[in-house]
Amino acid sequence: MSLLQLIVVAVVQGITEFLPISSSAHLILVPLIGDWPDQGPTIDIAVHLGTLGAVMVYFRQDVANMFFGLLALLRGRFDGNARLFLLIALGTLPALAVGYVLASRGYLEQLRSPIIIAWTTVVFGLLLWLVDRLCLRVNRMEQLGYGGILLIGAAQTLALLPGTSRSGITITAARGLGYERSDAARISLLLSIPIIMAAGGYASLEVVRHGQFALGLEALVAAILAFATALLAVFWMMRWLRHATYTPFVIYRLILGAGLFYWIYG
Repeated sequence: MSLLQLIVVAVVQGITEFLPISSSAHLILVPLIGDWPDQGPTIDIAVHLGTLGAVMVYFRQDVANMFFGLLALLRGRFDGNARLFLLIALGTLPALAVGYVLASRGYLEQLRSPIIIAWTTVVFGLLLWLVDRLCLRVNRMEQLGYGGILLIGAAQTLALLPGTSRSGITITAARGLGYERSDAARISLLLSIPIIMAAGGYASLEVVRHGQFALGLEALVAAILAFATALLAVFWMMRWLRHATYTPFVIYRLILGAGLFYWIYG
């Protein structure tokens, strides 16, 4: 793996993980477009750990509150922190269940197709644009209930299709339920924490089981680069959403989708 490929993979993962443009699609496309070999499971795990660290640093207060909420539940108490922990845990269950079934049966690999990525990039980008334009902005995260988080969690299962974007589809669902743009992004990013942990843990077990796991300087560099770029991307997106819409992300998705269709059929 060349230094250039390592840098590109780490930076692309960091930028795209939390923006509604699909990191999985970009990680699949990078070696195809660059005519590089697949970066391998060790680098995939490293960059995901880097992005996990970034979102946990940005939302460190929420992460601390969820931790204290878990402790409160273990002690038989229920408070606001415990409620936040339960909401995020409940919203994670649908994607965990569906993802485990698909991964254990090898179906996820069959979905890593440029044509699937092209269609999901365009279709779910347009859906985000429509929902963001048409739906009201009346709810804040403090009003999030168990029914709402289950609907958002159910939508998150669609992100198992590369190109859909986990953050994009959960933001779309939250906006559809009337949440403010920044609050929809906050819900989405908090839901990413247990999902990234679970996916990273499952991938680590798989590579260890197959004897492919080897930590080294490349993995460390990839994790650091992914952490730094992801943190910058989250800061920028949350600042942007205070006064603007998701339209730039939709435009990017349409351009990417059009380019993919041209590459595939042209």
